Formats: sequence, structure tokens, C-alpha cells
Amino acid sequence: MANRQALRDLQSRLAQRLQAARGEAGTVSWLAVESAGQGLLIALPSAGEIFPFGAVMPVAHTAPWFVGVANLRGGLHGVVDLAAFLGLRPTMAASETVREQSRLLALNPALGSHSALLVEKLAGLRAADQLQAEPAPPGPRPGFAGPRWRDAEGRVWQEIDLQALAQDENFLGIAV
Repeated sequence: MANRQALRDLQSRLAQRLQAARGEAGTVSWLAVESAGQGLLIALPSAGEIFPFGAVMPVAHTAPWFVGVANLRGGLHGVVDLAAFLGLRPTMAASETVREQSRLLALNPALGSHSALLVEKLAGLRAADQLQAEPAPPGPRPGFAGPRWRDAEGRVWQEIDLQALAQDENFLGIAV
């Protein structure tokens, strides 16, 4: 029970910090999330609301990384298991532990996509002054893969461009 309260407190603090960060002009800020152990950065202007992982209705004949649809604040959103979509691991099993820790990150409605990303963990906010640019790995990269960054602890974070992701052919192609 204490874990749930701590999680609610964390979400409340994150929501307050998200609101404050959006109000700061000229500052680049990201929401940091983890999927399959990979640190990912989402630009705050492209991120929407964060929801607990709740009732998601599966949809037949869709890609394995397409979890289903969820009713988020009265609107239907397609839910994508981000780590599975990125090829970091197979689709996540929906155990009780996974449900408690995972979150749905809705894309900003301005992006024109009624989608939400299933992420395993919220890791707080990051600002540009906390990170240093990291060289891109060799080889082809998808169009939604932004720059890579390293934090003070030495952890590498991959920036994901949600606007480019929302227009990506593979992301839109959920049917199998």
C-alpha cells in the first residue's frame, strides 16, 4: 500500500514539474522513461498525459507490439508497447507487477495521433544542462530516433521524436 502511495506522490510531483517545465521559455526539457532497460527521452511539447496501465482491449490481427485500445479520458487511443516496437524485447506480459509499474504515455493531441506508448518506468525530467551530446551509433537509424545524450551518471539516453514516430509507416501499420 505504501508503494502505491509513493507512486501516486511521484506522479503528482512529475505532473507539477511537467507543468512548470512547459512554462519555462527557451529551455529544452524531456520526460525520461525506461523501456526494456533502455533510457528514452521524450520532448515535453510532444508528450501528452501519463496514465496508469489499466484496461486495454486487445485487437485481433494486429502487430504483436500493438497492445490494443484504451479509453483515456473518454477518447480511444491505440496502445503501443514501445520496447517491443523498437525491437528491444518481445511484447511485455501483462502481470500484476507490470501493471503497477508501467504507464501509458499519450502523445500530445496536436500530433494528430490518438496513440499511447506503454513504458515500463517513469524516470523523471531531464533538462539540456544535465546532459551532454553523445555520438550516434554507426548504421541506419529510424527517422524518429533523435540525438543520444549522456547524463552525469554516465547513462546514455536516446531521444525519441514523437512527431516523427506518429508519422512513421511502421508505427502506423498495425495490421498483420
